[in-house]
Amino acid sequence: MAPPLLNLDGIKLTFGGTPLLDGAALSASAGEKIALVGRNGSGKSTLLKIAAGMIEPQDGEVFRQPSATVRYLPQMPDMDGFATVRAYVEAGLGPADDPHRATYLMEHLGLTGEERPNDLSGGEARRAALARVMAPEPDILLLDEPTNHLDLSVIEWLEEELARTSSAVILISHDRRFLERVTRATVWLDRGQTRRLDKGFAHFEEWRDQVLEEEEREQHKLGRQIVREEHWLRYGVTARRKRNMRRLGELQSMRQRFRSHRGAEGTATMVASDAAESGKLVIEAKTIDKSFGDLTVVKGFSTRIQRGDRVGLVGPNGAGKTTLLKMLTGELAPDAGSVRLGVNLEIATLDQKREAVDPQETLAHYLTDGRGENLVINGEQRHVVSYMKDFLFKPEQARTPVRELSGGERARLLLARVLARPANLLVLDEPTNDLDMETLELLQELVAGFAGTVILVSHDRDFLDRTVTSVIAPDGGGRWIEYAGGYSDMLAQRGGSKLEDRKARAKTEASEAAPKAEPAAQKGSAKKLSFKQKFALDSLPKKIEAVTASISRLENNIADPSFYERDPASFQKTIAALDKERTTLAALEEEWLELEMLREEMEG
Repeated sequence: MAPPLLNLDGIKLTFGGTPLLDGAALSASAGEKIALVGRNGSGKSTLLKIAAGMIEPQDGEVFRQPSATVRYLPQMPDMDGFATVRAYVEAGLGPADDPHRATYLMEHLGLTGEERPNDLSGGEARRAALARVMAPEPDILLLDEPTNHLDLSVIEWLEEELARTSSAVILISHDRRFLERVTRATVWLDRGQTRRLDKGFAHFEEWRDQVLEEEEREQHKLGRQIVREEHWLRYGVTARRKRNMRRLGELQSMRQRFRSHRGAEGTATMVASDAAESGKLVIEAKTIDKSFGDLTVVKGFSTRIQRGDRVGLVGPNGAGKTTLLKMLTGELAPDAGSVRLGVNLEIATLDQKREAVDPQETLAHYLTDGRGENLVINGEQRHVVSYMKDFLFKPEQARTPVRELSGGERARLLLARVLARPANLLVLDEPTNDLDMETLELLQELVAGFAGTVILVSHDRDFLDRTVTSVIAPDGGGRWIEYAGGYSDMLAQRGGSKLEDRKARAKTEASEAAPKAEPAAQKGSAKKLSFKQKFALDSLPKKIEAVTASISRLENNIADPSFYERDPASFQKTIAALDKERTTLAALEEEWLELEMLREEMEG
């Protein structure tokens, strides 16, 4: 293994009370891609800041290769003092860095560089900060929640960019699909200490459960051993005094280990307050339109949402997801068309705008709306402190102002408030932001098992795949299309590029890569296609036509809106077959395209 560019060992840090970091370690060699995971408040961001040199630990060793460059992406980038985004991004470059790299990144992140920092949305600010830290192509890249506020297309581009980079990458993220695709090692920060798994995040959860089970067995064995030693001291045959003193010392040491053991962090308990059952029809929209000036956000969209449906809205930032959501729930009137809401609807909404909470308000006051110390959850009266414990808040935090909460704690608080309200329709706008893995899993189970109806907006592909029964996505020009199944099912149904697009793109790339002029001797030396190549070129169109017909049949089957509900297993098999056929078609098209271009080149 290559020597580490960064090595942290025995890191200790305490902010009063229980140590936040107690012997933590973290190392990265060139090109490593590492996921840093742990509960909210476990110290992940603090450890990353120590790695970046922004915080000094109270104890432990911090080593960085003297020549190594380090760039750190904070959760909240500071752009004060910069007139434009370009000035902010280029300020991160070193003397020897290529300024064209900054332009390339800004273009791919949807920025011109002329934007004013004060006018940026949360997603635009995050994209600008990403361009700044990635532009120098540093030796060590430290990323704290890089996917927050990014839309799906940018997240997928970022996955590819990080996979290609030669930088060592250590990242914190709540996006499981992102972690699975980028990382090749996992560091788990738990109760102040770290454990390392030399596999990507896809293997983390199984490994974590094994570690916790083994720890529980060891603690149980230690408890039984203490009982046996205490019995021996009281009733055993008296041995030499020196031996008795040794065993007494060992017993005291075991007792100390047993008492000082910090068990695994508790698990949040999420239960939505049930309201009376809604009617079978929850929402019916007929050919609704919405425009803002010359911008058409929604055009001719229709849907019918029934009790028990779980609908996901996806699309780029600015595509109109929130606008469509507001029209479907009756908060915003359409310009044309109609929206009809079902009977007995009780709606609970989680807004993604965290700033809507008064930072001076205490947790208890926020959860109860200032109406005493109790809440009614599913018909039972509960004290607010007891309810807070379900969401991993400590009793002493009841009088804590909201401003002192971390991003993850604030996300849990908003969920606690929403779920305390009786509802049969949950409307969740980016519910996964800032949640740790364990809380995310519980929210996932709650949404999947909710007896009422759920409409959610999310960029978390894994969360969508595990929870929703249909996905609504934009198709350009204000048109929106609803697909059965989760996010991956939606991608399969949308399909890939057309043959004409592939051919045009390949020709463009070939012409750009080709030299401007070619010696005459080389032009005259072109050879003819071999018999095998000519046969393939003649036979491939028939194969392509057959596979295209097969794809058309499968797509017609999937287009049946009742197919998924009627037979989910067959639907999944059809999706898999369609995916396989599309892969085959892509390979045949690429082969035909290469041969056709070769033939054209030889014929001059």
